[in-house]
Amino acid sequence: MADKKIICNFAVDMCKIKARESKNVEYKSSWHDKYLEWICGFANAQGAVMYFGVDDNHEVIGLKNVDRLMADIPNKIVTTMGIVVDVNLYEMDGLDYIEVVVEPCNIPINYKGKYYYRSGSTMQELRGPALQQFVLKKMGRSWDDVANDRATIDDLDKSAIDYFLRKGYENGRIRS
Repeated sequence: MADKKIICNFAVDMCKIKARESKNVEYKSSWHDKYLEWICGFANAQGAVMYFGVDDNHEVIGLKNVDRLMADIPNKIVTTMGIVVDVNLYEMDGLDYIEVVVEPCNIPINYKGKYYYRSGSTMQELRGPALQQFVLKKMGRSWDDVANDRATIDDLDKSAIDYFLRKGYENGRIRS
């Protein structure tokens, strides 16, 4: 998880959080509910630490209504995604900022029925084959061990089966 060190430059009376923005560290100057998508994406990927009230230069600029946010943020996360995250309040030079620590989840997490994933420095909404592959991977499965209930014996290609069996015999992987 990200390093929580804080450095202060008293010559210019400015404090910065040392951890640089990366795929696992995000800085946001304020809180918006759209960041719930980001939290979902981090939970589906490798986890992350998000700082609110901190700008892109890592400078603490503070937040308003921190008491309300300290209740709203964790409640919205658990209500919409069913996960619990650490939400921590810090103060620097009289300015309040919030740290949200998102651990990676071993099951797929959705936000309002959509699945998000943090890839590099972008947030992706997973759809179609990417979503199928993601869900199978999270469940410890792959496409070839998922049954197709609509398939019948008539869907099998006899020549493909014969070829597979012949190659198995020839290579000693199948015994007569």
